[in-house]
Amino acid sequence: MNNLQSVLERIEKARIASDRARTVQLVAASKYAASDQIAAVYGEGQRAFGENKVQTLKTKRAALNALTIEWHFIGVLQSNKINALIALSPALTHSIDSYALAKAYDERLKQKGLTQRALLQINAAKEPTKNGAPPEAAPDIYAKIAATCGALKLEGVMTIGAHTDDAKTIQKSFETTRRIYDRIRGAATLSMGMSGDFELAIACGANLVRVGSALFNP
Repeated sequence: MNNLQSVLERIEKARIASDRARTVQLVAASKYAASDQIAAVYGEGQRAFGENKVQTLKTKRAALNALTIEWHFIGVLQSNKINALIALSPALTHSIDSYALAKAYDERLKQKGLTQRALLQINAAKEPTKNGAPPEAAPDIYAKIAATCGALKLEGVMTIGAHTDDAKTIQKSFETTRRIYDRIRGAATLSMGMSGDFELAIACGANLVRVGSALFNP
């Protein structure tokens, strides 16, 4: 059994156990994968891949231009990289972590007559090493972006699970994000879970997971 099939079976098992009616999208987090590894996983049927650096996304997109890959941007976005990311037109930007970043992104998009699908990142565990809106402010930040940033099309929220080996703490961060998601009218995407915790994230309601090492490591 190859890695992709194994991961998809684990996603499906977790989905059925939690909510048969929900679909779960897999984004292959390819930030540590070489272009030939991405091409191999693509050849097995995976189409959505996520990169966390704008320059690396540009390089890999050019190298794999012959493939119909759905590229996602999943990393921290610095304001001085916004124009470069807009030029790459990712399918979804996962990491809008503040109103200030959203406003800057929106202004650049409007200047170019473009729109961009995006998620609001929430720092659900309130960890100082992570970016994201604080959970208590996230619904208001989301509403403000939705009301004032017409070119940046928010469609949901994203979080990275608490950085710990304690499953209960990780679960709490996912449940916090799920409650915020449920409060936001019109939100369609709840992006939570990576290689070490995506099954727990699905149990907590995730409908998009970002899996890297479980796919690309031997």
